[in-house]
Amino acid sequence: MILLGAVAQAALPASDLARARAFYAENLGLEPVRDYGDALEYALDGGGSFIVFKSGGASSGAFTQMAIVVPDLELAMSALRNQGVVFEEYDYPGFKTVNGIAERPYGRDAWFVDSEGNLLNLFQAT
Repeated sequence: MILLGAVAQAALPASDLARARAFYAENLGLEPVRDYGDALEYALDGGGSFIVFKSGGASSGAFTQMAIVVPDLELAMSALRNQGVVFEEYDYPGFKTVNGIAERPYGRDAWFVDSEGNLLNLFQAT
């Protein structure tokens, strides 16, 4: 297999890296593990990491750009709400969130937007 041993890493654009850094610190309780000058790398204690990079372009916010898998969705949402994170509400035919949560056959989802317009997902598998 060509990608044997490879690890995926999300990369999120930021038009204002300082503002993004403040959002991730104040709202998600995350500090970068590496500062590359034009990019910040964050690691999650359960594994995985992601990059927030300085970009001249902006995210559309129209689709999920990164999922964060959590063991307890309500607990994670409560902690994030206490830090000022606002969860999105959706109501489409066949798809609806209730109190920010979408119940799906394979798990539960919630979405929020970071300071740079990136749509992020919290996911708990069932």
